Amino acid sequence: MTDPVNRTLLLFDIEQYGSRDDVEQAFLRRVLYDVVDATLVAAAVDETARLRADRGDSVMELIDSHVSVPALVKTLLTETPALLHNKNRMMAAGARMRLRIVLASGYVAVDELDGWVGSDLNHAVRLLNSDPLRDALKQQDGDQVLCVSEAIYQGVVRHGPLGVRPDDFHRVAVETKEGPTVAWVHGEAPEPRPEEASGIPDVPSPAPQPGGTHIGGDQYGQTGGIMHGGMRFDFTRAERDGRR
Repeated sequence: MTDPVNRTLLLFDIEQYGSRDDVEQAFLRRVLYDVVDATLVAAAVDETARLRADRGDSVMELIDSHVSVPALVKTLLTETPALLHNKNRMMAAGARMRLRIVLASGYVAVDELDGWVGSDLNHAVRLLNSDPLRDALKQQDGDQVLCVSEAIYQGVVRHGPLGVRPDDFHRVAVETKEGPTVAWVHGEAPEPRPEEASGIPDVPSPAPQPGGTHIGGDQYGQTGGIMHGGMRFDFTRAERDGRR
């Protein structure tokens, strides 16, 4: 195994790749390669300054530390969306490719099987597959969402290099196997749920009343959906109404 070296880590993952058939997957992989290669060319990353690992629905790039990280961030926010748009506008709506992207940094070693080893790389992969990033892409109207690690945000993004607005990123907490961590996602923060916004705890379900039937907890309906909280069906109402 080689000694660990400091590298910029750039990861791309295709949304809902597993739901596509083999022909669509093969096509999307070619499109992904085109987008990644064009992105790195636009960021002035020479082929000799990068090393790629293919993971089927995702691509990981190890980039030499001398490559400009501000240029990478700016390119990912400007050129990459344009590249994706140009590809997707030629596809049917169902074939549209959307990407989760992570930019991080750290030490990585290459073993005798050309495998990549390092906790910093593991951390970047955790961010790529995290729920906050998946949810952020679902809420995006565009074709991609970018997440940067805490180190990239504090070292580069927060200083506002040309073409990058720190206020356009929001902080997220990510639960990983190694414990909680922090990252920054480009785009508006999701709206809090009503109970989070008000700070009012959930109100317990009312106690059953005479003459009524009460259903509490989570119940599975015939359609497979879940009804949360308490529901009360009062079968005596028609009788009371008749006596008025």
